[in-house]
Amino acid sequence: MSKSVSATPVLKSLKLVHQGKVRDNYNIDDQHMLIVATDRISAFDVIMPTPIKGKGKILTAVTHFWLNKLRHIVPNHESDMPLQQAIKDPEELEAVKDQAMVVKKLKPLPIEAIVRGYIIGSGWKDYQKTGAICGIELPSDLQMADKLPTAIYTPSTKADVGGHDENIDYQSTVDLIGEELAAQVRDVSLQLYQEAADYALERGIIIADTKFEFGLDAENNLVLIDEVLTPDSSRFWPVDSYQPGSSPESFDKQFVRDYLETLDWDKNPPGPELPEDIVNQTTEKYNEALQRLTR
Repeated sequence: MSKSVSATPVLKSLKLVHQGKVRDNYNIDDQHMLIVATDRISAFDVIMPTPIKGKGKILTAVTHFWLNKLRHIVPNHESDMPLQQAIKDPEELEAVKDQAMVVKKLKPLPIEAIVRGYIIGSGWKDYQKTGAICGIELPSDLQMADKLPTAIYTPSTKADVGGHDENIDYQSTVDLIGEELAAQVRDVSLQLYQEAADYALERGIIIADTKFEFGLDAENNLVLIDEVLTPDSSRFWPVDSYQPGSSPESFDKQFVRDYLETLDWDKNPPGPELPEDIVNQTTEKYNEALQRLTR
């Protein structure tokens, strides 16, 4: 078995202000904070006790790539502050330099902006029961993993660590954040997804779905935050083996989910330890996604 994840913060020189499922947030000053992408992995909204070696570095590299590529669509939270200015301790800097990002402090929106280009996961289960996803009616003859006629926006609530995100309809986002902002989040999310999906497809990756998170700056401008189009926040499928009708192979944590589905586990904390071969194969899949996207 791989060593279990410790909850002890890596950094002592900065104050830990929030520990999420994967990322640890540290305070730098009034305008900046540090996000460290750890090697933790969550599935079914539960943090697994076994880390995925190298995952934090891969997630950070993928996010950096997309933030740079998509900044013409919407501003993002990345700061110009050098990492060495935020982390003064040389040993701590060395420990997290490849998996840390200095970002601007913003007011996060209370929703996750999910875009689906294909029908899988909770969307497929919803469709089987209702013929729709989050209230959006779909053709009646879709198979699992089919491409949707057009990408759809299916938001969810943001759960605390240990809780479960819940799918909501578009009107619920209007009630939460107002009509104008809800429409902007929807439209920007669909634009981000479509441009990224077209780019990835040319490199042999289908982005089946993804989630975005947004915040507001002091002038109430919409800003893209958190991770972006990573194997943790998206489903990445290899084009060459994609076949509708079953759950496709993936470059993402669906591989871990599929393993967990074989266990007698009720999807509530604590999560089970992951075997070494599952850990190693997951690292390989994440790394292949990074190499394909950034080559």
